[in-house]
Amino acid sequence: VQLQAYGGGLVQAGGSLRLSCAASGRTFSSYTIGWFRQAPGKEREFVAAINRGGGITYYADSVKGRFTISRDNAKNTVYLQMNSLKPEDTAVYYCAAGLRVSADPGGMDYWGKGTLVTVSS
Repeated sequence: VQLQAYGGGLVQAGGSLRLSCAASGRTFSSYTIGWFRQAPGKEREFVAAINRGGGITYYADSVKGRFTISRDNAKNTVYLQMNSLKPEDTAVYYCAAGLRVSADPGGMDYWGKGTLVTVSS
């Protein structure tokens, strides 16, 4: 499966953005999808994940209550709605696919190119 994240940009603190992760391939619905992010000088970290059917979601504590992950298997797309953004959310955001949910980037099998989110204070 091939993935492409898009929707990043520059936003003021307190604002919102919606990221999309578009996937190619007929097996999209067979994969859990995760969002990860990497800030300059920091390791890639888990943000959110969603199971194959979309009924179970997982969030990092730092984004819980602010971010919402969802998927539309008919459109081969996963979304990350980000509200109440903070400067510390600034990072390159990546989507990834795996056979199982994993908060460890090494546990995901396929990665897309990232999209930059910049939150100004």
